[in-house]
Amino acid sequence: MKQPLNLILLLMALCIAGIIGLQLFWNYQNYRATVTSFQHAINQTLIQAVDQEKAYRRQALIQQVKAWLADTSFIQITCDTKNQDSSTVFHINDRYPKFKGSSGFTFGIVSFKRKLKRLSPPVKTMVINHFADRRLRQDLQEGMIYYYTPRLGERLARAWDQSHVQLSQLNRIYRSRLVANGIDAPFFLSPTRQGGSGYWTQPVPTSAQKPANQWVRARFEPPTDYFVKTMKWVILSTFLLVAISLFCFGYTVKTLLSQHKLAQLKDDFINNMSHELNTPLASIKITAEALKSFNYPPQMQQNYLDIITYQTDKLTGLTAQILTANRRISLSNEPWQVMSVSQLLEQAIHELPLRYPLPAAWVSYQPPPEPVWVNTRATSLMAVFTNLLDNALKYGSTHPQLTILLTTKNRWVDISFSDNGIGIPFEYRTKIFDPFFRVPSGNVHDVKGYGLGLSYVRQVLLEHGGSIRAEANEPCGSIFFIRLPLR
Repeated sequence: MKQPLNLILLLMALCIAGIIGLQLFWNYQNYRATVTSFQHAINQTLIQAVDQEKAYRRQALIQQVKAWLADTSFIQITCDTKNQDSSTVFHINDRYPKFKGSSGFTFGIVSFKRKLKRLSPPVKTMVINHFADRRLRQDLQEGMIYYYTPRLGERLARAWDQSHVQLSQLNRIYRSRLVANGIDAPFFLSPTRQGGSGYWTQPVPTSAQKPANQWVRARFEPPTDYFVKTMKWVILSTFLLVAISLFCFGYTVKTLLSQHKLAQLKDDFINNMSHELNTPLASIKITAEALKSFNYPPQMQQNYLDIITYQTDKLTGLTAQILTANRRISLSNEPWQVMSVSQLLEQAIHELPLRYPLPAAWVSYQPPPEPVWVNTRATSLMAVFTNLLDNALKYGSTHPQLTILLTTKNRWVDISFSDNGIGIPFEYRTKIFDPFFRVPSGNVHDVKGYGLGLSYVRQVLLEHGGSIRAEANEPCGSIFFIRLPLR
């Protein structure tokens, strides 16, 4: 039995270790994937947010340039058809040139087929929009500023140099894009990398011109914290699964060990019972064979018949003891009633000589001056006292001595039974209350029994809401302490 049990425990331990290992591996892989995805997402999203913020600044500058181009006191826009194809050509010049002889910017529009020598307001608006939305926008996207006219170029360059990132606007754009990507994590934007723990993104250029001279970074909580916050339910479910597996493993181990222990106790009980029953059966068989084989005188026959009767009564007593113990294992249907525990104890002491006529036994008990009332099943509690008294005499010395002390404290009554018997080794003081357990004594069976008495005692006391424990009674013997709740 022991080797299969050890094999089962080993296989279960390997199974639990495998479950825990797989969970740890899966969570580690999930952690790496989540952290990598998080870092990539926040870096790419910051680039996209900065591009969007720069697009807003470019659009604002384009609108400003449109206003400048529409200002006739600043810019003059004309057209003519003086070219080889006779197509309409548009000219942008400063109203007041900065340098004598400075030229402006001339361009054509392929889609414009009309031939004009003078600009009408609608055509001028179309020309301004075409120049700003196409040519100028492309220049700004490339990070370049061209002086199409000296004064327009100066004003455009000055406005471009003064264009700086708006962190508040970038913060809103970045946050909305993160939420759209399923990331809800606090962050801090900074033009330069400042102190502070956490994860910093890669720097992203925010300046409009090239080469870039302005940068921005974002600081987030550590990726590990983000993983724990994001995957907390998965992590909790993992720990719950591992905890349930460990609990099931522990419960199964406990059950297997209990079954193994119960099987050992059952074997001990069967061996003990076989020994107890075999002695009277052997005596009856020998006596009956003697009566059958020999012609004894009547007086001798009567003696043999008395032996058979005695051994039969002994067998009857043993079987009755087994049946009684079996009935005691089931909870009694006896009604509860309020009785004096001191009176029940006195009754058990007075009946002691009827069961054990030992004139050398000495029992000391001083009843309390007033009754001590408890709510009890009288027969069951009486059996508890009887069992403890019988054990004190069965396992006592040649001159057994038993001291009984009854005290009350708060809402409890405490009763101690102190004997001068053989005592109980420390390692067995809790096991003696298990069914079928008897303190090992080799093949010596000086004391008859099946290991059911004390288990019944504990069961009755637990049913009463009480308890029992055993301790050593120095220099020899044992003390049994029982506690019952007062009514």
